[in-house]
Amino acid sequence: MPLLKGAAAPSPEALMRSRFTAYSVGAVQYIIDTTHPDGPHWNSNEPSWRKEIELFCSVTQFEKLEVIETNKDQVFFHATLSREGKDCSFAERSTFAHHANRWCYLSGEPEPIP
Repeated sequence: MPLLKGAAAPSPEALMRSRFTAYSVGAVQYIIDTTHPDGPHWNSNEPSWRKEIELFCSVTQFEKLEVIETNKDQVFFHATLSREGKDCSFAERSTFAHHANRWCYLSGEPEPIP
């Protein structure tokens, strides 16, 4: 929670964990603020983007985050999620980059669930 209150993430893994928490508690502004503007998930239409994130957070149960591997700017993780009682878990190798002297989520590639 300290990161959600404004502290800078010291590493990509810490940012990944804080973003999972942000999704689970509906901290939409944090998700927006920690998404790199050069990444494919950035949306310049913030009101529309905000609604997308709010909807996703409201219909999804964020059950567990397992970090499998980390390196300099990547985190490979498995997120256990469900929606309306159906499993929608996934694994991803996320890439992070600095923006304004802070780590931000840049992009992610799906990976097979380990």
